[in-house]
Amino acid sequence: MPLLGKPLFAPIGLTSLFFALVASLQAVPTLDPQRNLLSGPPELHRLGEDIPGIEAALLPHGQWSPFPRAADRAAWEGLAPATRTSLITRGVEQIDPPWTVLPATRFLDYVRNGDRSSYQTLLAAKRNRLVALVLAECAEGQGRFLDAIADGLWAHYEESFWGYPAHVFMQRAGSGLPDVTEPTVDLGVSEAAALLAWVDYLLGPELDSVSPLLRQRLRYEVERRFLAPCLDRSDFWWMGWDTQGHPINNWNPWIVANWLSAALVLETDPLRRARHVEKAQRVLDIFINHYPADGGCDEGPSYWGRAGASMFEALDWMYGASGGRIDIFDRPLIAKMGRYILTTHVGNQWYINFADANARSDPDGPLVYRYGKATQDTELASFGVWLSRFNSDLTAIPRGGSIGRIIPALFLAAEMAQQPALDPLPLDGWLPDLQLMTARDRAGTTEGLYLTAKGGHNDESHNHNDVGSFIAYLDGNPLLIDVGPEAYTAKTFSAQRYEIWTMRSAWHNAPLVNGYEQAAGREFAAQDVTYEADAQQATLSLDLRAAYPKAAAIKTWRRTLCLKRGQALELTDHYELTEAKAPQAFHFLTNRAVDLKTPGTVHLGVFPGDASGRGASL
Repeated sequence: MPLLGKPLFAPIGLTSLFFALVASLQAVPTLDPQRNLLSGPPELHRLGEDIPGIEAALLPHGQWSPFPRAADRAAWEGLAPATRTSLITRGVEQIDPPWTVLPATRFLDYVRNGDRSSYQTLLAAKRNRLVALVLAECAEGQGRFLDAIADGLWAHYEESFWGYPAHVFMQRAGSGLPDVTEPTVDLGVSEAAALLAWVDYLLGPELDSVSPLLRQRLRYEVERRFLAPCLDRSDFWWMGWDTQGHPINNWNPWIVANWLSAALVLETDPLRRARHVEKAQRVLDIFINHYPADGGCDEGPSYWGRAGASMFEALDWMYGASGGRIDIFDRPLIAKMGRYILTTHVGNQWYINFADANARSDPDGPLVYRYGKATQDTELASFGVWLSRFNSDLTAIPRGGSIGRIIPALFLAAEMAQQPALDPLPLDGWLPDLQLMTARDRAGTTEGLYLTAKGGHNDESHNHNDVGSFIAYLDGNPLLIDVGPEAYTAKTFSAQRYEIWTMRSAWHNAPLVNGYEQAAGREFAAQDVTYEADAQQATLSLDLRAAYPKAAAIKTWRRTLCLKRGQALELTDHYELTEAKAPQAFHFLTNRAVDLKTPGTVHLGVFPGDASGRGASL
């Protein structure tokens, strides 16, 4: 079935697909449970292996300065005048309103009706308000915002739980209201703890002028709710020693980055500080050990910002706090994990959106720039500069925006303005462990056809049953799509996940075989996967037989996707069944207008809102 950009090209005979392919690439991710890039095997006796070594490597408390404190008036007053004005204006808007009390009944919405967003929306607004006030005080430096900040800190101290309703299952009492006698650590707890730690870092002496007890209480709450549980417990699933059935995913580096920032900023005892770093290294090593050698994120690009990017932050905090002595930025895997976000970029704000990823994404440009600088990847750094044009208002605070990311962006703006901005749009991409390919008609442009397709298995993190599915773009706009996830509810990560239509293979660009959809589980995977690309075409070929239950009666199902550059996207399904139970159905999802008037041809209209764009024919 040739998919052709107008003007229409004659279909290419199917026999042209049967050419020799390169050596088969098997569906075995290259994982190394013994990498331990940070903690290292004991026989190497290198830095980071033991607590005394870490203690000796770390700078004394208070000497680490990842960005200017509020007292550094020259730095803050050196920001662009428009930036300072905007920060102060946003802060003024947040001085007078009363602080929100988070209701118990909103927290209970999750167990009562599956709603996980209502409470989190209130929580995010409260934290964003505190961030706005802190940034305003740093920008102005006159004490005008300190009382409002004190009220905001106090309101955070008085919350029973800093985490999210969907994550309270981690406590022994189970889901419902949080048990204040058993502090558990989830993403929300780690974000709150890191926020308070950075407030202490930025405004410590200024807060003391309001009351010394403000910082005393701050340290008490962060220690009780976050630092002590991280150090004393090893049974949180995200640590990786007992995953309790959860995949190792973005929780690990996200929490570790916040853990390190809080410990490095607040902990004054050198030995205890080193203990935090040593354990955080072992936990982060588990995440890195589980990462495929190709650097690919199976959660998708919109999750990369809290997976590979959070890992970078954790490494960056340790690098800075040790004066560069703790450093693994030269490791090829770390560099590959950064380039993933570039490889999966389709064009403009469009990204590959397999799994629960969103098709539109907005990666943090300054963070990508920092990653590229740290790994000496000039192309990635330039891509970060290019990305910054989509979030040029550095004073805007996204929902759940981390102050530890916002402030570096403020102080990098002048440097980045002097750097080249580049969107490479590579011709091809191939991640052999994820079995993910990308291809476009020409490098450096979104003009023409773009193809991305995947093999893999149906037990990935944030998995959809989508082995052999593909996505196509035309002139930079979606053509055949993956609809992505619905808004998360209690059902999303439950045993009923695959009752949700967006998670099922019937709602992906995959075949329905003998009336059967694909099944969930690691054993439901692509087999005999081959990939080849040259100047004329890029081809992914794989057997889908094992992705379906045995009842589908598949003997072999060879799917081949070929982008013939400048001509067509060609799909061939060659299959044998042991039994014919129902007609086979070939699914193609699009958000474009569909015209079925011509027998044997499906005409796809222009992309919605793009009257001057092109359509295509299937």
